[in-house]
Amino acid sequence: MDKKILKIGHRGAMGHEPENTLRSFKKALALNVDAIELDVYVCKTGELVVIHDDKVDRTTNGIGYTEDKTFVELRQLDAGKGELIPTLEEVLDLVDKSVIVNIELKGRSTAIATYHVIDKYIKEKGWSELDFMVSSFDHHELNKFKHLYPQIPIGVLLEGVPLSYADCAVELNAQSINLSLDFINQDFVDDAHQKGLQVYVYTVNDYDDIAKVKELNIDGIFCNFPERL
Repeated sequence: MDKKILKIGHRGAMGHEPENTLRSFKKALALNVDAIELDVYVCKTGELVVIHDDKVDRTTNGIGYTEDKTFVELRQLDAGKGELIPTLEEVLDLVDKSVIVNIELKGRSTAIATYHVIDKYIKEKGWSELDFMVSSFDHHELNKFKHLYPQIPIGVLLEGVPLSYADCAVELNAQSINLSLDFINQDFVDDAHQKGLQVYVYTVNDYDDIAKVKELNIDGIFCNFPERL
């Protein structure tokens, strides 16, 4: 029997809809993902908003830094097809415990802000700790989150392959290590598995690449076109 590989919709289903919008997350759910991945920043007025870049220029009709704008200012922007930049709460309300939500910490102070939102949804809205994953390239921010909420699974994001392979994820007491398609190899996967970690690969969209990474015995794939998985 084939091993179950987690199907993770990257920024929703961004191959089909504007990334990190409710429309994109709805599409991912319609395509039967196991999890959705999204990115968060804290804006000037303190709200946790779902957007990938430190600037709004690429994904909206606005310009300037995400963290320098108030929530009201951000909500006036078009994030594609008339969609608004959502809050993390709006995405969680849409998903409503139907799939895992992988929250990538992008900006400053996102660990504590994310902790408060997750805590509220677990205490007040019936979510469980395993409904969430929190990941980041910023291992200091990730470490902060892990200390605030040790029960929530975390994923260490890496650009390349460290000398010590997956040791950094072990140090952080992570559940998974998430590596780019450009760097993934069998030695890395085997090392991570020996250390009790899951291995997720981003961002794998091409059919040949999907087949290739599946052969490495990985545990999850981030994809812009989740139906291809």
